[in-house]
Amino acid sequence: MLIDSHHHLWSYDPLEYPWIDEEKSVLKQDFLAKELGEIASVNGVELFITVQARQSLTETRDLLAIASACPLVAGVVGWAAFADVRVAASIEEFAGHEKLRGFRHVVQDEPDERFLDNADFNRGIDLLAGRDLVFELLVYPKQLPAAIDFADRHEDVPMVLDHVAKPVIRAGEMDQQWERNFRELARRPHVACKFSGLATEVRDEQWSAETIRPYWDVALEAFGSDRLMYGSDWPVCLLASTYSRWLETVRRLVEPLRPAEQDAFFSLNAARVYGITIPEPPATESRR
Repeated sequence: MLIDSHHHLWSYDPLEYPWIDEEKSVLKQDFLAKELGEIASVNGVELFITVQARQSLTETRDLLAIASACPLVAGVVGWAAFADVRVAASIEEFAGHEKLRGFRHVVQDEPDERFLDNADFNRGIDLLAGRDLVFELLVYPKQLPAAIDFADRHEDVPMVLDHVAKPVIRAGEMDQQWERNFRELARRPHVACKFSGLATEVRDEQWSAETIRPYWDVALEAFGSDRLMYGSDWPVCLLASTYSRWLETVRRLVEPLRPAEQDAFFSLNAARVYGITIPEPPATESRR
């Protein structure tokens, strides 16, 4: 079983996705259910978690509509304006949908490194307690100290750290401050982590599995095989890698793990965190 815990869907519109500039021209096209099906067929992906790419209630509604019609999409991580006094209504609107699995805010784009301290935002996050909905942390390394404090304030809200907090990757180098704060956040048992989105953080002209391996080693040691999950960050990964190349890279990294640990990483952890029921394999008739 292979579950991709992190990908995006969009109908491209330059006004809606201003972050897709000329250097990212490969992303200036539609990535919808048809394209997702092609990725799944080629790479053997059975289920996906779709994650918001713009901070819009309309996008959340659109993603849930796609999920309702597309069996490949097992869950949606949407967006809501948590600092808004009306956020409770948005949570109520979306929480009733069978495929809504959580929410995310693009904290990495907030100019204030301590945005996660915002009182109004935290009051909104409090409303997620007890709902079995995940909050995803999309942060840069400089925002990890605030993320640690944020996680401590919301121990009753399951959280997922996206993209290993997006360290800057160069061969032969390791950001010690990132590693220290990353490991500290991992000490919170209600926080899981997606091993995703790292190819686009490489600053060298070329990269390989060995370029990524030091970050895999840190992530595995910090979160363990029971709180780490596979994600592609498709189609954003296309800026640095094909889907197949990233999947093959990750498969090479996990080779030393026991089969049960590999199953946890590639499917079972995502199923548990997002409340996904994995279909039972078809029964086979015994020979007589």
